[in-house]
Amino acid sequence: MRRLTAEELETAEVLLRGSFPHSVMVYGHVFVMNRVKSVRTNVFVDCWPDFKILFVQPVREEPSDSFNDCAVYTKDEEIFKNFLMETEIIDWHNYFCLGSDLHHEETLNAAAVAKGVKEMKRLSACYMLTLRDPAHLHSTLVLSPLNESHVAIVNRTWKFGQDEHSPVAWVLTYANGALGMLYTLPEHRGKGYAKVLISTLSRQLHAQGHPVFCFIERENKLSYRIFKGLGFTEEPSYTVAWFGFNSV
Repeated sequence: MRRLTAEELETAEVLLRGSFPHSVMVYGHVFVMNRVKSVRTNVFVDCWPDFKILFVQPVREEPSDSFNDCAVYTKDEEIFKNFLMETEIIDWHNYFCLGSDLHHEETLNAAAVAKGVKEMKRLSACYMLTLRDPAHLHSTLVLSPLNESHVAIVNRTWKFGQDEHSPVAWVLTYANGALGMLYTLPEHRGKGYAKVLISTLSRQLHAQGHPVFCFIERENKLSYRIFKGLGFTEEPSYTVAWFGFNSV
């Protein structure tokens, strides 16, 4: 496998756009890396520029670091099988999480068995929804971005702080650029804050040239209805899943 250079990452961003929606997860990583140079993530391909596999892997700060959520996009299942069996970039002995198309589950399970992985399980399966045109989105509220001072309340989602400057609802983006972590404190629900947040962030991402998308777990019917109601459309040909290997 070959690790892409900074210049090649810019080319990869363009190439991946031609394979939406199936490439959008890895595309999001590459998009962010091309704009935030401090991101410590490696991107590998089987060949360049006509790659059949693109593998995103965060750099472990230390051996015990469990934040190692990888992502893969592949155009060829057989090449993917060979990659899993032969590659040396995956540490099959420690915990890692991999995001991929759900239909790769059987291939991943076979590789895990062959590599002696103690446990592999599907952590989640999600619908992918995209927003192609944010023109109809509207908002009448003034929003402020989250900062470091809000970390405690985001983590403490079951308790509302009394500080008048504490946020009551928020939405974040993941490392792959997807909208997520949407949450409204219980006592402030039913007021439309979630829709305002989604609308505002969607406009900002769209203005930056970033595809606006999210992954919603199949059982999360409420979030699915909210995003659909705002004009997001489901990509029926693509279901993303995350798989955990070994224990944390």
